[in-house]
Amino acid sequence: MKIPFFDLKGQYSQIKHEVDAEIQKVLSTGLFMGGVPVLDFENAFSKFLGAEHCVSCANGTDALEVALKALGIGKGDEVLVPANSWVSTAEAVNNVGSEPVFVDVIDREHTIDPYLIEGAVNENTRAIIAVHLYGLPARMDEILPIAKKYHLKVIEDCAQAHGAKLKGRSVGTFGEVSTFSFYPTKNLGAYGDAGAIITNDTLLAEKMRRIANHGQLKKHDHDLIGRTSRLDTLQAAILTIKLNYLDQWVQKRNLIANWYNAYLREGIVRPMNTTNFYHAFHLYVIRTKHRGKLVKLFDELGIGYGIHYPVPLPYIKSYLYKGYHQEQFPVATLLSKEIVSLPLYPELSEQEVKYICHQVNAIG
Repeated sequence: MKIPFFDLKGQYSQIKHEVDAEIQKVLSTGLFMGGVPVLDFENAFSKFLGAEHCVSCANGTDALEVALKALGIGKGDEVLVPANSWVSTAEAVNNVGSEPVFVDVIDREHTIDPYLIEGAVNENTRAIIAVHLYGLPARMDEILPIAKKYHLKVIEDCAQAHGAKLKGRSVGTFGEVSTFSFYPTKNLGAYGDAGAIITNDTLLAEKMRRIANHGQLKKHDHDLIGRTSRLDTLQAAILTIKLNYLDQWVQKRNLIANWYNAYLREGIVRPMNTTNFYHAFHLYVIRTKHRGKLVKLFDELGIGYGIHYPVPLPYIKSYLYKGYHQEQFPVATLLSKEIVSLPLYPELSEQEVKYICHQVNAIG
């Protein structure tokens, strides 16, 4: 039985008529940047999260960079970043002229360890990027008091956490600002690149909107030096349709995660989940000491998988200049050797999950 890691065609087939009609509507207007569809999506997404402002942009990495710049973070500053994340979390810090300082993560949760944050803070530290990795919220209740104590800005990287909640509150509404990616494979994915920034601060929202559009709110109104990072009209229209399905898709992801939890044998380390966390399950990540054998079997059987991430950020080539040693990040190092992401998307059947679990259980 061949099972892909994700199935975007299957999702599209279920909403094809709505999407195709909306695409034709946009094409018939001849308006492909800005306009009502972009405003509609921004309003709908901010309402979905329970936030005041949504500033759309071209992608999730731009969202991080625009947010950092708007917060005044730049040359000579340091930003705390979890050691286990996608590279954009760190490179966005470099791209505004600052330095990422890596902090190890929590075993089983894979998010930044609040108990290690204070040891990484110095006079140059300006912000913490809390990544809600794989769809599991970071420990915001513990991170926020530390940030307040040291006067640090908190940026939530929600690129993998559309629909996740902490104590009933949507992630993306805890820090000064949060960022989202709508890359096609995300829980809420566009049909190309797209991103957004969320905040409750009106002045900050205006500044970020200017930065993302050449420093202007209207044409030739260049109050500051900005850049080009805009959400195109087609993607906005598609995202608005898909947003209507996000809650039920995340519910289905949780159901599938429960199937995995039920059919995987004891000894396979499963994702952490508690009553306080509403996991969005962008990824279902297990740990096994026999990863090499497992992925070889998956390759032979045609079962998709991912490794998120094979090398902790402090040890990728881009950051060797920082001179970190492996003993500095023991949890991230261990995870990188054992983690495997199993297929998880709303169209996955229980029979397919049973089949995948059978193969995992056979290897251990």
